[in-house]
Amino acid sequence: MAKAKDSENMARAFRALAVESRVRIMQLLAERTLCVGALSNLLGISAGAISQHLRVLRDAGLVDADRRGYFIHYRLARGARARCRAALDILFKPMKRGARCAARKRSVRGRKT
Repeated sequence: MAKAKDSENMARAFRALAVESRVRIMQLLAERTLCVGALSNLLGISAGAISQHLRVLRDAGLVDADRRGYFIHYRLARGARARCRAALDILFKPMKRGARCAARKRSVRGRKT
């Protein structure tokens, strides 16, 4: 079973990717690094909205920023793909065979109730 910290990190990543604009930003950043202005032009979204989406993606650990002169260029964080894949693997990991329902209790005499 996933640890509490793992579950928290998974939830943060899933929340970040639950918005279509953020998914589109991730798709573009998977191809190359881009600044806010370029992302704004490509997606037809205001620079302010792009900045807010990037903040959420950065907080989730999916995007990194690089200052280049006056501009900040964004790229996928190192290991972002692997973390997303691992989160999905953990989420859909089959239960161990023979696992019992937690609600099932045994009576005082040892019989199933």
